[in-house]
Order: sequence, then C-alpha cells, then structure tokens
Amino acid sequence: MSMKSASTLASAALILVLLAGCGSAAKPGAIAIDGPEQAVALYKQSCIRCHGTDLKGRMGPETDLHDVGARLSEPEILRQIEQGGARMPAFGERLTAEEIAALSSWLSGLGKSE
Repeated sequence: MSMKSASTLASAALILVLLAGCGSAAKPGAIAIDGPEQAVALYKQSCIRCHGTDLKGRMGPETDLHDVGARLSEPEILRQIEQGGARMPAFGERLTAEEIAALSSWLSGLGKSE
C-alpha cells in the first residue's frame, strides 16, 4: 500500500469515527431543559446560542445559568435580558415584555436553595 493510499484510508477512518459520534449528540430542538414550556421555548429560540444546550454557557463562566438565580435577582435578570450588558446583546426590541418576564421568572429560580 502506498503512503498516499494509507493516508487517505486513515483520513477516511477518522471521518467515520467523528461522524459516528454525531448521532448521539443532543440537537438544539431535542434538548431537555426543565422549566415552564414558554420560557424553555424562548430559551431555545433566543438564548441557546450563547448559553448552550446545557445552560453552562459558551462564552465564559459568566454565561453559566445554572446558578443565575443565586447571583442575580429577578429584576436584575429582567434588566440584563432587556438592556443587555457586557458581552450580552439587548433583547428588549427582540422579545416582548411578557416573554422577557417569563424568562426572568424562570431563570431567577435557578440555583436558589430550596
């Protein structure tokens, strides 16, 4: 077997291995996030890109939402969603006041001890 053929075969095998793992990855539409239906739907539509399918965040530790309710009050979360800040864009013109309130209410409960 020539060196070029071996390299091509190894590349093909690597691609197959990588593709085999794709089927087990959660797809954005199929993620399981616990919360009110409207809030979770809004999260999937507007927040998942930066905050991830697991709420852990993709843009650094400040984007981890697991304990956001322990760090910020509901009015602070509402203001953050509405006005943005730091690296977060404002959603006040993209979402309705009702949608922002639904997200804020749900997120403010995350990370609070019961």
